[in-house]
Amino acid sequence: MTGASGGGDLQREPAGPGRTIPCVELPANAQRFSGFADLYDRVRPTPPPEAAEVLCAYVGRDRPDVVDLGSGTGLSTRWCADWAAHVVGVEPSDDMRAQAEQEARANVEYVRGWSDDSGLPDGSADVVLAVQALHWMDPAPTFGEVARVLRPGGAFVALDCDWPPVVGNAEAEAAWDHCRAAVRRHEAHVDTEVRRWAKEEHLARMAASGRFAVCREIALHHAEEGDADRFVDLLRSQGDYQTLRRAGIDDATLGLDEFVATVQRTLGRAPRPFWFTYRLRIGITPAAR
Repeated sequence: MTGASGGGDLQREPAGPGRTIPCVELPANAQRFSGFADLYDRVRPTPPPEAAEVLCAYVGRDRPDVVDLGSGTGLSTRWCADWAAHVVGVEPSDDMRAQAEQEARANVEYVRGWSDDSGLPDGSADVVLAVQALHWMDPAPTFGEVARVLRPGGAFVALDCDWPPVVGNAEAEAAWDHCRAAVRRHEAHVDTEVRRWAKEEHLARMAASGRFAVCREIALHHAEEGDADRFVDLLRSQGDYQTLRRAGIDDATLGLDEFVATVQRTLGRAPRPFWFTYRLRIGITPAAR
């Protein structure tokens, strides 16, 4: 992909034959997620099962072939493995990909690639996903690569989770927002080469690309268990926070110490429901004539 998670050697290799649109070079986006693959894999949620039902219905396949762009630690790829015939996770980060490969599945493989240059054959997938990743990808070349890899009538979907999850405690959720605001303020003063594209504009960019016959957005919800530690670690698993910590900015300055104290006091150690909302921006390629 064009940089959703990172580590390892992230120098761009020569473009494959499928790339027809110049891309913004984004190794810094991939490097942003270096060094905390285990944390990411442990605390991040998985998409709701209803999302799989929707995608299978759109492509008319009970067990579609799936490509997971920006597969990271394999969380989303393993989710796909439960309902897909075959899944290819495309990930540029050696760090993240090594984490993913620790949990083998018979119908899953991982390859080193980028969202605009996956190296996969033409028309090899019924579904292409970007889970918590499209905002790190250069849109125009990514959509071109998606259209090349998808079969006629195939589905592309960007799945993004709303932050924070609903935990049923207003004080804890307000503490998250307060800490995240501090992180954003400090990030504005750190010199990085990171690029991002606003999630709320995904659907409009997909429609404007001309690659899809139909585009629409839906929201789905599901619950997982969590406690104070998971709520804190979900914030710590955000790439901007990790980038600032690597830049030498401590937790007290970022407001994390205050956040942790509030969350531990309000949520405690007992498991409770964490309600996650996923937004699916779906594009369907033209059907075969």
